[in-house]
Order: sequence, then structure tokens, then C-alpha cells
Amino acid sequence: MERIIATYYIETPYALEKAAQVLAGEQSSGTFVAVPGETEELKERFAARVESIEHLETVDTAAIPGAESKTGNYHRAIIKVSWSIENFGYNLPVLVSTLQGNLYEITQFTGLKLMDIDLPESFSKHYAGAKFGIDGCRQLTNIYNRPLIGTIIKPSIGLSIQQTADIVKTLAEAGIDFIKDDELLSSSANSNFNDRVEAVMKVINTHADKTGKKVMFAFNISGEVDEMMQRYETIVNAGGTSAMVSINSVGLSATKKICDQGQLAIHAHRNGWGMMTRHPLLGIDFNAYQKLWRLVGVDQLHVNGIQNKFWESDDSVVASIESLKKPFYHHKNILPVVSSGQWGGQAFETYRRTNTVDLLYMAGGGIMAHPMGAGAGVVALQQAWKAAVDGLSLEEAAKLYPEFAKSVEKFGTK
Repeated sequence: MERIIATYYIETPYALEKAAQVLAGEQSSGTFVAVPGETEELKERFAARVESIEHLETVDTAAIPGAESKTGNYHRAIIKVSWSIENFGYNLPVLVSTLQGNLYEITQFTGLKLMDIDLPESFSKHYAGAKFGIDGCRQLTNIYNRPLIGTIIKPSIGLSIQQTADIVKTLAEAGIDFIKDDELLSSSANSNFNDRVEAVMKVINTHADKTGKKVMFAFNISGEVDEMMQRYETIVNAGGTSAMVSINSVGLSATKKICDQGQLAIHAHRNGWGMMTRHPLLGIDFNAYQKLWRLVGVDQLHVNGIQNKFWESDDSVVASIESLKKPFYHHKNILPVVSSGQWGGQAFETYRRTNTVDLLYMAGGGIMAHPMGAGAGVVALQQAWKAAVDGLSLEEAAKLYPEFAKSVEKFGTK
């Protein structure tokens, strides 16, 4: 019988073997005490197994609250635990409840992080993955051989529908590839969702009729499932090509429901990600996280950005991008969304470290706050990426491209 293997980074004041067995028991057939009916036959079939334990180090201070050590020692290790697929079948919410669930509350652990998940090949027969992925998003925007350049409507919330449409017109005329609602806006007092879609798509469709270039706009449909479905249909009927979902807010099942419709490219915003991963010994690592969302079927997924405005290191961002570049069954690879305090200046280091242009490169303030206006902000991003791929330095690019030079003056010291 096929098994799912989870890799954890743990810390415990107990013997590693004992702590690992507690984890395996709590998350399968066992509890804190033997119960009637937990036969050897049952355990053989349904109990989790500890596959391996690799001791890393012993420290004298607990990472998070838990059982106190009687010796003053806390042991850190990488452990692998497996479950029979019979325990949950192809039910992702139950899978996640098994692999994470109550584990974070077990007193034996003073640190626990889900680092990776190995899923059997049979999952690929039950989950089709992304409908569009990288290639599909390129086809929808007709952009090849460079990153898709995108931005976010700013201010995040408060603009009228007409103000939003005017910004979209300016950006479209400047050659933007992708625009999205901010995650803080779905339907507000002065920007009703349906009316905003109508106004924005009128601009986008008019521009497409004139130029042949259709801007991808990811409208934020996050909400209750029925509401999300209605908003999805509104976008489709208006001729849109994309919808945005705050995946941590609506969850796996609701996101899958949306992805399964298959008519729009789904932009997966991971807001709330920091509380899941920021502590090095608590939560989930991106390598495990992204596999769940690729199963669900999102087409684009945020990875933060080089020299970002948040806490995440460049090494972590690069590792996230690399994880999305790895093949996942026969599924389409999805588009990494590089964002957070980006402007053209980070293009050089991003390309040097990732050696890929299969990215959606998002700049909010980096475009909207350009000294020459948002249109020049778009041009500056395009110039920066062309220079980076051509092997130019930032300084050389600034001498060559006036719009990018103004970006350097504005953002270069940030």
C-alpha cells in the first residue's frame, strides 16, 4: 500500500526516538493512553511509522514553549514519518490535518516544522494541477522570453471605480502585462466588485481591440464559496482572463473549487504566509507548502522578492523559486510571483541568482511612484530586465535607459 512521507525539523527535551513515536502515534491510531480496539492488526495497517531520525544538534534553550528539559538539553533533528494512503485517501484537508493538525500543540516538542511531503504517483491521477501554468499565462498575455511585468492597484483600497479604471488605462497604454487588485480590496463601499470588473474590463477590452494586447487583470474574488463562484462568472462574462484568491484565507477546498472551473488563470496570493513560516522551528516550509497548492491547481504563486521589504532572506526567496521550477508529476509548472518592495534595481540580482525569466515580476510602488509617472515605471521595469538578461550592470543600464535612470534616482538608496 502506498505511503505518504513527511519530513519534519523538530526540537524536543525528550529522547528523539520517544518524541518521534509520540508524533506518529498522536497523528494516526494512538492517543496519550492505550485504548480498547487499538489492536496490533489495526496498528499494522493504520499506524504511522517513523522512517528515520537524523540528530542535528543539542541546544540549551527551547525555541518555543513546551515541556521543560530536566537536563537542560533540547535535541534538534530531522525526522521522517510515513502514513498509509488508506488513512485519508485523496482528501487534502484530512491529509493536512494528519501531517500538521495537533502536532503543534504536543508538549513533547519545543519546535516543529513540516519541511517536505513526498506524495505517491497516484496523487497525479486525482489532481490535475494547474490549468494554465507558465505556458498558459504566457499565451494569455502573449509575452515570451522575458518576465511578465505586473503591478498592484495602489492605494490598496479607497480609490473609486473610475480612478481605478483610469490607472488601468495608463498602465495598459504603457505596455503592462499584468495588474491585480490588492488583497485588501474585493468589494468595498465605493468600489463594488461587479461594477469595478465592468469598468476595468471595458478599458482592457478597448485597449486589446486597438493593439491586440490584452492585459491580464487578477480581480480579487476572495470570499464565501458561493460569492467567489458568482464573482468568477462575472469576470468570465466580462472577458477577463484571471482571478486572485487569498489562498490562506479561503483554504484548500475553496481554492480547488475555483481552480476546477478552468476558465481563468488563478493568481494565488499567500498573505498570512509569515505566521506559517517565519519562526525557524514552527509551521511549514515553502517546499512542502507549494506542493499542496500545486495539487489544488493554482497557476501563479507568490514567493516574495530579492531585497524585499519583508523579513525573508534572499536565500529563502531563491529556494522558493527553485522549488517551483522542479517538475511535479506531469503537471504544468506554475509561475513564481516575485513581489514586495520591488523595482527594476533588483532585476539584476534576481536574474543572476535564479537564471530564469519565467517569473511574474510585480512592482507596486516601484511602478506607481516612478518620478515620470506610472507609464514610465512600466518601461523602466522592462528596461531593467532586458539589461539584466543582456548581461549589463545596473550602472550600465542607467546610462543607457532614461526611464530606468530615474528609477535609480528614486529607489536606488532604499
